[in-house]
Parts: sequence; C-alpha cells; structure tokens
Amino acid sequence: MKGDVVFYRLNARILEREEDIPENAKQVMYYSLAIGHHVGVFDCFKPVLRCEGAFFQRLLDALPEGEAKRKFDGINRFGEITIDRSHTVLLGSAIDEVAENAGAEIADWLAEFSISLAAIEAEPAIYMMGRRI
Repeated sequence: MKGDVVFYRLNARILEREEDIPENAKQVMYYSLAIGHHVGVFDCFKPVLRCEGAFFQRLLDALPEGEAKRKFDGINRFGEITIDRSHTVLLGSAIDEVAENAGAEIADWLAEFSISLAAIEAEPAIYMMGRRI
C-alpha cells in the first residue's frame, strides 16, 4: 500500500454560535441536529496513530478473517474508515486475539489503538477516522 495511514480521534466539537446563524435558518439547524446530522457542527480531530502503508498491510494480514479485518481493510478499499462505539467490541476482540502472537511492533501499535477504543467506550460521542494519506 502506498502512503501512510493516520488514525484521528475526535477531540472537540464546535457549534456555530447562535448569533452567527440567520434567523430563517435556525429551525433547519435545530431540526438537523435533532435527527443526527451535523449542520453547523464542526468536528475537530487529533492524530493519535500513524504508520507506513507497508506496516498497516502487515497489521491487516495479522488480523483474523472476519468483520474486524474487513473493517480495517476499508482503508484499502475506500481510502478511509470511521470507527465508532458500534465497532469497539468487534475490533477489541480481534486485537486481543492478535496481540499475543504478533511481533512487538504490531502489539505496541495495537495497544495504542486500544486506548482510543477505550476512550470511545467511555464516551460514545467520540469516534475515530482512519485515512490513507
């Protein structure tokens, strides 16, 4: 795989100030927030993990066949993936299965990744994005 892979974690959300929103657009913003869309909301991400494409491919190859591997492989197929609370158990189980038999470099990377999964478990509003750059 060419390029590096970077995983970012949501570290802040900024909502446009109410006084910045025209009066005739406020109801649209409130409705969109109520149904889960992010009109007027800006997500701020912090890079938490980075690796070379070749390392990511070794990591992917080490994962057991199944949904967790397919999720990570989305970076190859689509260029990016989103990881939210619905993925933490799935990915955590795969990491536990691989970490014991993986080399030190992969095990260390997975340990760092697990910290972000734990943060998502603790605060469901947090999510991660993995992206090939």
